[in-house]
Amino acid sequence: MELLDFILHVDEHLLEFINNYGVWIYAILFLIIFVETGLVVMPFLPGDSLLFAAGALAASTGAMDPWVLMGLLFIAAVLGDTLNYHIGKFIGPRVFEVESRFINKQHLAYTQKFFEKHGGKTIIFARFVPFARTFAPFVAGAGSMNYKYFLSYNVIGAFCWISSFITLGYLFGNMPIVKDNFTHLIFGIIIISVLPGIIGFIRQKMKKNN
Repeated sequence: MELLDFILHVDEHLLEFINNYGVWIYAILFLIIFVETGLVVMPFLPGDSLLFAAGALAASTGAMDPWVLMGLLFIAAVLGDTLNYHIGKFIGPRVFEVESRFINKQHLAYTQKFFEKHGGKTIIFARFVPFARTFAPFVAGAGSMNYKYFLSYNVIGAFCWISSFITLGYLFGNMPIVKDNFTHLIFGIIIISVLPGIIGFIRQKMKKNN
């Protein structure tokens, strides 16, 4: 429940962090983004909504420099995916066969099929899909994807993800209609983010039934 409250009221909680920890807010945000993208067992941490709220607060409070924020979180996202890739490579293909209570096999299987359809571009697309962005680098490593190609997709995906959501938050997050309906906006971001996964799941079920 605490995690759900944090996700739905991420702007309020980030403002508390800013008031309580000052400049250390950069380190807190860096850690959240790094852990969400770097550890396959932590896919439930907020990503899109966190970046949007951070951009909005950078504009409204002046407590964070948007360029520093984008730079640091870009590094966090790249390093997180890099760690996740190497963890996947260390464990290897057996991860798809062994049962584990720490890794959601359904998310793993979905991400693997996403790779089969989109190839290396999955690393870029997955940045904008909750759960998939945590599992994609792990699956890439487990599937022994060439690291040079992975790194290029990793950098491009991280740049697009971080810059787009922080910029959107910075430009539009403090509009009255957005501030007054921030929780609804977060719901909207979450729904739009998970929609591709829901559509893919429905299509799979329909194919099996046919």
